[in-house]
Amino acid sequence: MSDPLPFDPIEEAGRQWRKHWGGPAATPMMAVTSLMRVQQVVLARLNELLTPFALSFSRYEALMLLFLSRRGSLPLGKIGSRLQVHPTSVTSLIDGLEKQGYAARSPHPTDRRATLATITARGREVAEQATAALNGERFGTAPLRAADLREMTDVLRQLRQAAGDFTD
Repeated sequence: MSDPLPFDPIEEAGRQWRKHWGGPAATPMMAVTSLMRVQQVVLARLNELLTPFALSFSRYEALMLLFLSRRGSLPLGKIGSRLQVHPTSVTSLIDGLEKQGYAARSPHPTDRRATLATITARGREVAEQATAALNGERFGTAPLRAADLREMTDVLRQLRQAAGDFTD
């Protein structure tokens, strides 16, 4: 990450928001801006932790979908829907995993329109090693405590559910 700013940019944005649009409008803007900024901070931490495995976090997510699937393979379309990414992005992710020897493509056995991505033995090894590294650093969430993380997960779950991310 770059050098720390000499001020809190979220607080400054909130000050400006209150000045131009009033106090109540600042609260949701500050919450969302904080969420987006933290996403960038955590993503940078995760990508750094994954550097020894030649993985970005997005490739790690795709690799783990394959690792955790029952058969070690999934259709590319299902990968896209689970990761909420465009089909072009799935193609790029699987291309990268294939070049590294972590996954392989094959025709779907029953659907001629679909292609499967399958994790390789090397992909399984790397998935386990990378996960151990991420678990060892608590997925870059320091200094938050376990209770903080549970609360954050519960709060964000409400937003995800309201947006139709899943049904109970």
